[in-house]
Amino acid sequence: MKKFNLPDLGEGLQEVEIISWRVAPGDNVVADQPLLSVETDKAVVEVPAPYSGRIAKLHGEAGDVVKVGSILVEYEEGEASDSGAIVGEIPKEEETVETGPKDEKLSGAGPKKPLPKHKPHPGHKALPAVRELAKSLGVDLAKATPSGPEGNITKQDVEAAAAGQGESTYEPLRGVRKAMVKHMEKAHREVVPAGVSDEADVDAWIKEGDPTVRLVRAIVAGCKSEPGMNAWFQKEGRRLFKEVNLGIAVDTKEGLFVPVLREAGSLAAKEVRQKIDELVAGIQDRSLPPELLHGESISLSNFGAIGGRYGNMIVNPPQVAIVGAGRVYEKVVAVEGKPEIRHVMPMSLTFDHRAVTGGEAARFMKAIIQDLELDQ
Repeated sequence: MKKFNLPDLGEGLQEVEIISWRVAPGDNVVADQPLLSVETDKAVVEVPAPYSGRIAKLHGEAGDVVKVGSILVEYEEGEASDSGAIVGEIPKEEETVETGPKDEKLSGAGPKKPLPKHKPHPGHKALPAVRELAKSLGVDLAKATPSGPEGNITKQDVEAAAAGQGESTYEPLRGVRKAMVKHMEKAHREVVPAGVSDEADVDAWIKEGDPTVRLVRAIVAGCKSEPGMNAWFQKEGRRLFKEVNLGIAVDTKEGLFVPVLREAGSLAAKEVRQKIDELVAGIQDRSLPPELLHGESISLSNFGAIGGRYGNMIVNPPQVAIVGAGRVYEKVVAVEGKPEIRHVMPMSLTFDHRAVTGGEAARFMKAIIQDLELDQ
């Protein structure tokens, strides 16, 4: 029996979520044939078979989170595998065991103490990780309805049982949202945030113009005025970039994505709109290549398209700045000494004060405002 463990899919990923299996036990597969689809914190990718053979057993099901190095597939037969694809052996505690008083002995590494107050039905099966989840949520496994193969209780079954115990629901962190937690914690630890805000009079073009395209152009203008804003802060110095690789925040139900508009300063307005549409479409169907999801030199959050005037955005290190655009609204302003109703766009800037001075930030914002207030 040969085992295929989850390989490192790149960029230091530690775990993935199984989306769907493309094969079943008993199937004959050939090398490089897709075995399953998994979701990383950035994209959905297919994991190919490392070699040919007959599938004996699949480990995990849709919705399970699998760590790199954990076993995915057992083969009955096949040619010698590529050793580079084998990462390690599955820990014994990940074996499926019967629940009950003897769980700890069977699992080899289960809880040191039996689950208090909850005695699962002896006919139910669950992975140790599922039993731990049930314990943390206070779920009696005997009341969970098994939906897994051979009567196994899955994590989704436990979550469903937990939801039935009250009006609240439990949503485990997975994929993009789990990655977002890590990024925000890193930003909180590493960045010294400061902010600047202002308003731009966009009355001259807002009715016919494209706000996002204009914002891209204005940020490029700001970076030309203050190159230190288009940079990364790395310990003892700043890495200043010649090209503006702009990260654009995209809100989805799965969480926040930040695809990168490469070399934004070299694009015409129509090209900017076309490429942004392509990035958003790639996010929606999860087809965007990983290289377009990292490497931004500065970021934009156009949260005003949803709502809100000003925001305290989070700088994602090693970047040093993020620009926020609020909801355009009508305001009475003085124009040549007379009151007029004009459309204004609130602007916010958060910057890492370790790498950027207040003067640099203010001049950067001033250049952005000046570009946004041009007639065209």
